[in-house]
Amino acid sequence: MNGFKITINKKVFSLKNERKEGKILIFKDLEFTIKKGEFLSLFGPSGCGKTTLLNIISGLDKDYNGHIQPWSKTFQKVNKEDISRKYSFSNISYMFQNPRLFPWLSTIENIKYPIKKQRNADKIANDLLKKVGLEKYKNQYPNRLSGGMQRRVAMARAFAPNPNILLLDEPFISLDKKISNSLRKLLLQLWKRNKPIIIFVTHDLDEAIELADRILFLSNIPSTILLDYAINLKRPRNQDNKNFISLKRLLSSATKSKKK
Repeated sequence: MNGFKITINKKVFSLKNERKEGKILIFKDLEFTIKKGEFLSLFGPSGCGKTTLLNIISGLDKDYNGHIQPWSKTFQKVNKEDISRKYSFSNISYMFQNPRLFPWLSTIENIKYPIKKQRNADKIANDLLKKVGLEKYKNQYPNRLSGGMQRRVAMARAFAPNPNILLLDEPFISLDKKISNSLRKLLLQLWKRNKPIIIFVTHDLDEAIELADRILFLSNIPSTILLDYAINLKRPRNQDNKNFISLKRLLSSATKSKKK
């Protein structure tokens, strides 16, 4: 797959409570493309539909009007058959806001879980265990690991199947600065090995600029794209660098002006 194009004509949530029933329009005429190997960050206010968008891409949410299609610059006209039927999404990983490790499995067993039927599962899991620096905790269970360690295990598990697409929903939220910094560096190291498509949700503009090739700035609902911006800073990116700070100021100003 060279990439894919997402078109969401309409997505609504139904609300029911004791007083009334209603619907909330989440997306209307939302469309964008993503290239093979691209690291895309979704940035926007709480409630604008970022997690919903990941759920749609993953196939967890199919209740929407639209389609996801294969796409490339050299083959832009495609049929509108849903990619979930024509192109298998079996090789997709999803890392959530919390690690969601299986408490009854050890560290190595959690990493190996999505590939346990593969012949080389042990080798892959042990290699990833080493890369995330948790060899000493190979046989420990999640309740014996710190929050940062659990995120490392979850990240290793997400990369274990060598996914074509990796979805990350604020995976470093609620961690202290030192740990989140180290996990961002680790994420980039693992991503550079095989360059899966990454779609990364964040509320932190510094994090988005540090990690992504490109940032989609989403509006409040019904969510639209305020700005689609390609980051041209060389990696590694230092948040204290003057070019980094200038870009952050520029993007903050640009998106604020578009909201008016």
